[in-house]
Amino acid sequence: MTDQPAPTRPGEELDIARLQAYLLEHLPGAEGRLEVLQFPSGFSNLTYLLRLGGQELVLRRPPFGANIKTAHDMAREYRILSALKPVYPKVPRPLLYCPDDSVIGAPFYLMERLHGVVLRTQPPPDLTPERMRRICEAALEALVELHSLDYQKAGLGDLGRPEGYVERQVRGWTERYQKARTEAVPGMEQAMEWLAAHIPPGSSAALIHNDFKYDNLMLNPADPTQVMAVLDWEMATLGDPLMDLGTTLGYWAEPDDPPGLRRFGLTHLPGNLRRAELVAAYAAHSGRSVDNIVFYYVFGLFKVGVIMQQIFARYQKGYTRDQRFAVLIHLIREIGQKIQKAIATGEI
Repeated sequence: MTDQPAPTRPGEELDIARLQAYLLEHLPGAEGRLEVLQFPSGFSNLTYLLRLGGQELVLRRPPFGANIKTAHDMAREYRILSALKPVYPKVPRPLLYCPDDSVIGAPFYLMERLHGVVLRTQPPPDLTPERMRRICEAALEALVELHSLDYQKAGLGDLGRPEGYVERQVRGWTERYQKARTEAVPGMEQAMEWLAAHIPPGSSAALIHNDFKYDNLMLNPADPTQVMAVLDWEMATLGDPLMDLGTTLGYWAEPDDPPGLRRFGLTHLPGNLRRAELVAAYAAHSGRSVDNIVFYYVFGLFKVGVIMQQIFARYQKGYTRDQRFAVLIHLIREIGQKIQKAIATGEI
């Protein structure tokens, strides 16, 4: 169940000759011929496996056709990993940042390749309910640990602006949805109004990942109940940690949720905590109040829906030919229905 690379998707190839020349000049110890493969999972930044001589490296770059100056800032992601590694060892070791977009068409960075288990849509054959519960608890502990970090001590005190974070996020994701909208989805439309009218006071600031879910966790292959690494830090910032929890809840499908939502991961399998149980466990471990959790859940659903909408819009415009994206509009509609239900019932 370790992530395995595949041939690069059409339209997402890298200039191997230019990249090899750059690495031989700038990467300490680099030698030999470069081979490039691509990790096929993931929906945002593109991830490649580089084999250079005896080394294996991972390259991250923005998706083709994306605005690389905002949501896909490689320099920022590289800086976060560099600062976190000494204080939060559950991150890959960053190796090199390249700001020169003439090499492969966009800035990129390199990090060490880790070998571990990533839970995606197919469960490992030995994933019993008891083991699933221990993985679920380990994931929760990793999130609570992240939210308890002293980000000032890590040198990340200027990473974001915690004051007014929730309001800015609601406004920002609303604007992103409006720009990427391809059809009116009733639940998504309702969410924009409802979130703006129900912004809570917020809680104390923390370093937040903003995309914390099973397929962004790498588990120890010797003991999959241990979180070895947290991946994909492109949206990390300083803000209300309950917004982080809300995003996790947005991805956290339960057994009776629509089938499209259950494609997000394995949270619907026996052994996982239900969403309400996850929230209660987070409150117990972190000591934070979760009184306004419905707001954070609706925000998480809306944010996930916007991410899917942005990807679907890129697909429609021909910026990517990845056929996985063709059906995302159906998923966005399901998310809209979940938003409507949460608002109507006041439950997650």
